[in-house]
Amino acid sequence: MPTDMPLSDATLAFGERVIEAILGVDRLYRKESGDDTGLAVLNMDVEGRYAPASYSTYSDATEAWTELHGASAELPEADRRVYYGQLAVSTRMFLRWRMGETTFDEQLSGFLHVSSAPAATEELDAIRSDLRGLLSQMGYHGDLADQCAAWEDRVKVAPDEVQGVLTEMMDRAWDLTEERLLTIPADRSDGMKVETVTDVAYNARCDYLSRTVQLNVDPVLTRPGLKHLTVHEGYPGHYVQFKLRERWAREGTAPADVLLSVVNTASSSVFEGIADAGMEMIDWVDSDDDRVQALMNRYRAGIGTVAAWRLHAIGAPVETVTDELRDLALTGGEGWVLNRMAFIEAPSRAVLIWSYWWGERCVAPAWRVVPSARRSDFVRFLYGRMHSNDSVGMFDHG
Repeated sequence: MPTDMPLSDATLAFGERVIEAILGVDRLYRKESGDDTGLAVLNMDVEGRYAPASYSTYSDATEAWTELHGASAELPEADRRVYYGQLAVSTRMFLRWRMGETTFDEQLSGFLHVSSAPAATEELDAIRSDLRGLLSQMGYHGDLADQCAAWEDRVKVAPDEVQGVLTEMMDRAWDLTEERLLTIPADRSDGMKVETVTDVAYNARCDYLSRTVQLNVDPVLTRPGLKHLTVHEGYPGHYVQFKLRERWAREGTAPADVLLSVVNTASSSVFEGIADAGMEMIDWVDSDDDRVQALMNRYRAGIGTVAAWRLHAIGAPVETVTDELRDLALTGGEGWVLNRMAFIEAPSRAVLIWSYWWGERCVAPAWRVVPSARRSDFVRFLYGRMHSNDSVGMFDHG
């Protein structure tokens, strides 16, 4: 079945089973763990149309997800068979983790379906080499650390100016998304507002239900970094993802499970990858500063996986890993180091750092090979169904 065709009734019905099953695991996990953030960190079913499945134990939930795994193999669409099958594997691995039956590398491969390893030294060295070459062409001298420090000093934004700069960039990103990618199905007044925060374990967060981007000003922030965050959290990133999925689910043309944002699962990398590929999708990479920032984003994601692996798989002390991350960081200051460590220290979130390392490398290549005449169909395929790293490349280019 071509991937630009409407989804089958069987798949739409399966999506209703899936959303209730995910919400059932989420409810059980929140109750058992005390983690108020949960597994389903966003639920756009604010009317409560879908009731959580009733699971009294993780074993009960595992049995239900084993059945769903088998049923997913009967769906008509090949990409849906792949995605829902991997979602079932992810969820069963999450349940195993809660029962104390997994190692960190098993969580990594089982949750996200990526290789159980940190970013390779060779890959990080290649990024550093690319950074050094680009910064040298831009006229920066000294070793790479000196070059990065001088570049960051030139483009940094003072904390008290961040809110105004980001708000202005949000307006521009909305315009470019509509000009170059798609019509956002909302009035601009529905868009994201900016709130600066401190002492939190994230760089930025899209709180879609309150239409707020919460931006951490503890790290050193730069204009190109804020531009990337604008696209990632707003347009055409997370806000547009949520807005389209909410609209299409309510119309009955997207599976109901698109109403959820779920962590530690098969969709995690592509979810972040769509947001990270947004700069390319709206063709907003228009300076060497943007190119430096793109390399820095990738580098930061990579060294984050190294730190998480050292902490959770190797068992290195927190203080040692913090010092190692500080030595590698290049930019962002102490605020970025402590922010990243707070993120990866949490056992319920540590694996997620790999979603930033893998996301763009899965989504951007899929975007690049789609003929321009088919891009609107691909946008519907990309935004209108949940995807794993494998299913995102299964679009029928025609």
